[in-house]
Amino acid sequence: MTSTLPRVRDRVAPPVRSRFAAALRRGLWWGVLSLTGGVERRGRLPRGGCVVVANHSSHADTAALLAALDARHTPAIGAAADYWFASPWRRRICRRLAAGFPVRRSGGGMDDLLSMADELRSGRAVVLFPEGTRGRDGELGTFHRGALVLAGQAGVPVVPVGIAGTDRLLPKHGRLRSALVRVSIGDPLPSAVTPKEARDAVVALHSRTVAEPLRDSAARRRVASVVTSRRGVPLAFVWALAEALSWPLMPELLLGAVCVAVPRVALKMSLGALAGSLAGGLLALQLASAGVQLPAPLTTDRMRAEVRGELALEGASAVRHQPWNGIPFKVYGAEAGRAGVPALDWLGASTAARGSRTLTLGLGFAAFGLLMRRHRRHYGRCLILLGGGFTVGLSLIVHGWS
Repeated sequence: MTSTLPRVRDRVAPPVRSRFAAALRRGLWWGVLSLTGGVERRGRLPRGGCVVVANHSSHADTAALLAALDARHTPAIGAAADYWFASPWRRRICRRLAAGFPVRRSGGGMDDLLSMADELRSGRAVVLFPEGTRGRDGELGTFHRGALVLAGQAGVPVVPVGIAGTDRLLPKHGRLRSALVRVSIGDPLPSAVTPKEARDAVVALHSRTVAEPLRDSAARRRVASVVTSRRGVPLAFVWALAEALSWPLMPELLLGAVCVAVPRVALKMSLGALAGSLAGGLLALQLASAGVQLPAPLTTDRMRAEVRGELALEGASAVRHQPWNGIPFKVYGAEAGRAGVPALDWLGASTAARGSRTLTLGLGFAAFGLLMRRHRRHYGRCLILLGGGFTVGLSLIVHGWS
């Protein structure tokens, strides 16, 4: 008897989640989806309890709804009992991270739904996918009547919701990819609505959301066309090589512009910039050791004196200070050549120093680009802020080392 009580309780009396727990879940899934491409919402749920019906094409639909729906409604998600509640660990994940409650797909499912009537009357939102399973190719299947019966029993409205982007983010039987997720919340429908009317409302919301173009920046599109072409990585390589020799604009400025514009190119552009820095650093060392002195704008005698002192004490490993002290890499390369630092020692030490900085900043800019994906129409302003910040930072560095 005692061994069956927990299963019965799980099935017919899911626990009520507090608004605080709902807010934590919303913050969690908003953060996760922000890192995978962003999430945006149109519309709001009405006051009081309601039954939310949505299209279902991906396991990410649950995360999208938890991130988009108001925490004050403490949304509960209907989940397939034979899958999400089949084992203790799945049950814990579903209930704690998704506020899930079990719905049997073969016998007893209506009782499971009706057990939520009191929760609805208390002001909670119950989220159901009336298709009963994930669809394919964006097509919506037939809606079952359970969600509408529950709404009628509780005397609450039915709210249609269209979800777009989750089928690309996490396709059925596919792998996680980057994609913007959009959730459109429609106007409430009466509890007496038919399954066809509810389905038509969700289809209309979903279709409109998918068809709505994302507002974009012309500057971002132009940058994207360059960095996604064959010119992208060579541009990063040449820029970084030139900076390691004489060019005053560091490659991280370029990475900031391109990785925010097109986050998916961050790794290859960062590696291209790193390769250019290392090649330029070796060339600068060889030229300096041969007595060739290249122009070094925006550097100071105090920078060179500092680097000479570090090289005298630490040899090639002195370059480890470069990512953090503001002294340009070209100063280290040239002074290492004059100090007779072996090329192989220099290559190993500069790979570690430049690699840590270039890859960290490149991937950091990409993460920011993902967070700002839904605001990419403001990319031009980002460029202005980036350029202004670089100018101010460079001025402070040069002044500090003067």
